[in-house]
Amino acid sequence: MTISELRAELFREMNPLLDSEAALQKLIKYAKKLATKKEDPTLMTKEEFFRRVDEAKKGPTYKMLPDEDITTFLRRLGHDI
Repeated sequence: MTISELRAELFREMNPLLDSEAALQKLIKYAKKLATKKEDPTLMTKEEFFRRVDEAKKGPTYKMLPDEDITTFLRRLGHDI
């Protein structure tokens, strides 16, 4: 569908709502939510997820020592905590 066709369909679907104050308030609230919605950078396809897992398996692995807490472990790896 073209943008013009989508706009026309949107207005056809909204027409019955234009006589109801409650429906208009909900429509405006939802439109604002859509307009400000940010894309979630953590979303990915299943294929992308498994590709990243496979890439991670190729890298180095690290293990915590038995008497080590997470802060000590991260410091040992060179992370500032």
